[in-house]
Amino acid sequence: MIWPRNRGESQRGSAPIQFVVGLPILVLISLAVIQMVIVLHVRATLTSAAAEGARAAALSGASPSRGVLRIRSALAGDIALSAVDSITIRPQTVSGTKVMEATISAHVPIVGLIGTAKLVIRGHALTEA
Repeated sequence: MIWPRNRGESQRGSAPIQFVVGLPILVLISLAVIQMVIVLHVRATLTSAAAEGARAAALSGASPSRGVLRIRSALAGDIALSAVDSITIRPQTVSGTKVMEATISAHVPIVGLIGTAKLVIRGHALTEA
């Protein structure tokens, strides 16, 4: 048996094997981060749209349909619109105060495009008299 003269010769050829072993792990971590960013983006966008819709519907003389239109226009051209299942706006009384409540029901994929999680986002605004 011939022993390598120095440590550098014993490591010969290990870089491609390390790359092949490490690449799938790196890809999985990258995809998980991208998925998390997409879910957080959709949630933040829907939260903002629900608040805007509730404010639009709470204006004096406005109707709930005006709030729905505002939500749809806020989501226009965004990936969050494709996740929306339903939008409802209705008057509520919270602690004796009249408010408009906008509810957006949506779904987001959990792992890639496999399975979904349901989101229910609510926005509130004081009703003008």
